[in-house]
Amino acid sequence: MPELTDYDDDPRALFATFALFPSGVAALSAVVEGEPVVLVASSFQVGISAAPPLVLVAVQHTSSSWPKLAAAAAAGGRIGVSVLGEAHDVAARQMASRAGDRFAGIGTTTTPSGALFVDGAPAWLECSLHSQFPAGDHDVVLLQVHALGTEPHLEPLVWHGSGFRALRPRVDA
Repeated sequence: MPELTDYDDDPRALFATFALFPSGVAALSAVVEGEPVVLVASSFQVGISAAPPLVLVAVQHTSSSWPKLAAAAAAGGRIGVSVLGEAHDVAARQMASRAGDRFAGIGTTTTPSGALFVDGAPAWLECSLHSQFPAGDHDVVLLQVHALGTEPHLEPLVWHGSGFRALRPRVDA
């Protein structure tokens, strides 16, 4: 085991350590007042609860998209969660950008509830806002799953080492 060093409030050391943990990438999106709104997150987690079915995402307090998505959900709308696939690396950067049309050239599908999904994703979840609470400089958000769809032959996009990666199978022994 390497020698442990005390954390001294240097966010660079913390982020460099966190970057070693691979995670999936999800787009949370909805049509809000006629406009598509999206938040791209690598903090999305599944398996939080099966009864009720809950997923989790941590959202920065500085997010400009989350308040719009939360307000739409509070008004009875749904949030579409698209677990992005390895073919979405460029689209993920575009949707995460704060400038321009975040959905230009990206295929989407909208449900009657307002949930917006990215086409070609390995998994989709239509969710409502279950609860949220502050946690440091983020809010921890629990979403309740109401509908789901999968394309199991599609590989997921992975965030690791501060960059997008694709999963590759290991050679069988």
